[in-house]
Amino acid sequence: MASKQSTPDVSRRSERSRRAIFDAALALVAEVGYPKTTVEGIAARAGVGKQTIYRWWPSKADVLLEAFLDLSEQAAEAAGQVPYAIPDTGDLAADLKYVLRATVDELQDPAFAAPSRALAAEGVVNEELGRRFVAKLLLPQLELYADRLRSAQRAGQVRADVDPRIALELFVSPLAQRWLQHTGPISHEYTDTLVDYALNGLAPR
Repeated sequence: MASKQSTPDVSRRSERSRRAIFDAALALVAEVGYPKTTVEGIAARAGVGKQTIYRWWPSKADVLLEAFLDLSEQAAEAAGQVPYAIPDTGDLAADLKYVLRATVDELQDPAFAAPSRALAAEGVVNEELGRRFVAKLLLPQLELYADRLRSAQRAGQVRADVDPRIALELFVSPLAQRWLQHTGPISHEYTDTLVDYALNGLAPR
């Protein structure tokens, strides 16, 4: 009697391939930078054929952006924050400090920091990549801050005439600049201070 052969699980094999491609893409862009990262290099490191990548993504930029989104989703899942949102406990300062501390931890994690820095740097000189990086990765995150500030406005904790999209830059942009340009160390204490300055102002009372 012939033995029964199991049917290969194509979906599981595809997921393994996707995971290998994401890992390879992030590792390569961190090691050699965006310009030297190629679809061929990603395929070789992932152990898949080049056509496998092109079947799912039209370019290396699409691979890297999706890999980075996946990395962020994994971090959110590990923290038990899916779907990800800024907490709304009623204490705006505490909520902002909480999420910015988590951001500092993420930026100091080599697995996240190296590919993030490579993509951000390339986005400065590669306008198309920069626009896609902002649209797919940065703007959705900034909108979470804006939503939290709007909630604080409804609660009377922030002036009604404040533009949330501009206000969030008071604490998000300084952190990004320090991290990207190495103008100073980043830490929980630093981001706590940014929130205090942003919410309380600089003028004496």
